[in-house]
Amino acid sequence: MSVNLATQLREGTKKSHTMAENVGFIKCFLKGVVEKKSYRKLVTNLYFVYSAMEEEMEKLKDHPILSQIYYPELNRKQNLEKDLQFFYGANWQEEIQITQSGQAYVDRIREIAHTEPELLVGHSYTRYLGDLSGGQVLKGIAQNAMNLYNEGTAFFDFDQIPDAKVFKDKYRHAMDTLPIDQATADRIVTEANDAFGMNMKMFNELEGNLVKAIGTMLFNMLTRRRTSGSTEETPEAELA
Repeated sequence: MSVNLATQLREGTKKSHTMAENVGFIKCFLKGVVEKKSYRKLVTNLYFVYSAMEEEMEKLKDHPILSQIYYPELNRKQNLEKDLQFFYGANWQEEIQITQSGQAYVDRIREIAHTEPELLVGHSYTRYLGDLSGGQVLKGIAQNAMNLYNEGTAFFDFDQIPDAKVFKDKYRHAMDTLPIDQATADRIVTEANDAFGMNMKMFNELEGNLVKAIGTMLFNMLTRRRTSGSTEETPEAELA
């Protein structure tokens, strides 16, 4: 039974996209204001989140539902390790520390992997399709803002996916043909919205460092105006 899950996720998370894009940290990022300490804390949190998600997906790669969207070429952990080594040095593993909101995100991934593994579809959609949408644009913003050129932005690189659009079409088709009923689809959409909320909490935690670096007045000026919503097709979705 086909429930067009990709379309339901796209439509069902539009409000969450808009909310995520209006978090101060993201609004500043999209306007080219990226502060290195805040950014490396984001990379740290993402490292723990993707490590958890990819570890659980690997364990569940033969699951009747998750096996259909198991694409190791999407994995971000190794790329994030490269970025952490660049930002923190050779001893990065001793230097990094997950934030409270990042830990809550990891805990949720671990929990559903054991209790309702099909809900990982919502997390995979939220992160990976966003990563593939507009990644090069956001990579360029980060490079320009922090004067980075060859290192520090490996997170945005998908070396094993030569054509992001072709891959996203394949991924959406896989989601649309998952062996699930409408009730399960509804729960996955709810979980995807919750995943957006967890991302927003991580971004909110980073605002303090950013304000300290650029000043309250500039931060308020950059974040005053609310932007309209979008979908995962736009660059804004990348970090949300």
